[in-house]
Amino acid sequence: MNWDQVEGNWKQLKGSVKEQWGHLTDDNLDVIAGKRDQLAGKIQEAYGVSKEDAEKQIADWQEKQDQKRQDHKKQDDEARHKA
Repeated sequence: MNWDQVEGNWKQLKGSVKEQWGHLTDDNLDVIAGKRDQLAGKIQEAYGVSKEDAEKQIADWQEKQDQKRQDHKKQDDEARHKA
């Protein structure tokens, strides 16, 4: 999932973001609005980490989202083949 997809699906992904970074408020998430640089800045503020650490956390989260999507697609494909 590239960041344009994250931004385009922000409303659906906000729950996952909140799960990952629970210190971020709903207002923070509304301000971020899918913008990667805004997310990094809010993570830095909320957790007192460096920009590099925030970016690594975002990259790790993004990779997890990719894996979840791939797993979900695989399950859908398997279910279709069984039907």
